Amino acid sequence: MKVAVFSTKSYDRTFLTDANLADGDRHRFHFLEPRLNADTASLAGGASAVCAFVNDELNASALAALSKEGVRLVALRCAGFNHVDLNAAQQLNIAVARVPAYSPAAVAEHTVAIIMSLNRKIHRAYARVREGNFSLDGLLGFDLCGRTVGIIGTGKIGIAVARILRGFGCDVVANDPLPNAEFERIGGTYVTLPELLSMSDIITLHCPLTPATRHLINADAITATKPGVMLINTSRGGVADTKAIIAGLKSGAIGYLGLDVYEEEGDLFFEDLSEQMIQDDVFARLLTFPNVLITGHQAFFTAEAMTAIAATTIGNISSFEDHGRSEHQISVERLV
Repeated sequence: MKVAVFSTKSYDRTFLTDANLADGDRHRFHFLEPRLNADTASLAGGASAVCAFVNDELNASALAALSKEGVRLVALRCAGFNHVDLNAAQQLNIAVARVPAYSPAAVAEHTVAIIMSLNRKIHRAYARVREGNFSLDGLLGFDLCGRTVGIIGTGKIGIAVARILRGFGCDVVANDPLPNAEFERIGGTYVTLPELLSMSDIITLHCPLTPATRHLINADAITATKPGVMLINTSRGGVADTKAIIAGLKSGAIGYLGLDVYEEEGDLFFEDLSEQMIQDDVFARLLTFPNVLITGHQAFFTAEAMTAIAATTIGNISSFEDHGRSEHQISVERLV
């Protein structure tokens, strides 16, 4: 099957090529650097499938353009699918598949790395030492042991985070509309969202972005938290209202902020913009706070995760070619 791969980086080419070889070199890849949207969809001409990433735009217009080019499958090399108009895809008879799980440990470990870096101010200490400043003023942290961490979303990543933090001696509480028995087996307790907000020293987000979770962390939620709470988001940018977060940082309601995702990251992340002025004033404001640590959507980025993503993506494409349905195809009916 011919597959047009959008938003291609060198590492995408490497891992997808290796996974395809392991599957018998069945598919022909056309690697494209541009992001997929309605204007670039024509680049998929002659392909039966496209392979897309988190910031590709798969709205109704883009899907219609892909359909005109003969595309029958969108193979997402990511878990999230909030950027896909699934109803439009169904009407156009375009199947959509994803990678539901690749390496929960990768995202969980990055989450905890951000927590520890923010707490012990590693990012600030690193910069100081390189300048010959060995003062400890302003670098005071706190013991994680005995602190309460609230986890919103207890899928595989949330459970992995809970397991690591239990090892540090933290008390873990969680909120999820679908409780996971594994969370309770490792010593966690489910509570209501208001209870989680009010009792947690650290809040970390691991829920998908849906209409119900969009701006789940908003001005009201921030008001309900402990003063000086640490807020971590490695899930999806839209789960948190960035403007409300900035207000919380300014007031001191939020004492620490760690992000690997951002609401408007599509114009920023995965690109080298070091020679340009950042045009996003909201994001630029975030960068002015000394108690904010941001990484560019890299939590997933380990060799193990990339290998798993590529293998699952190839599996989805091969299954669709063989059986007309991918192994991890998204069903609109199941989401209603």
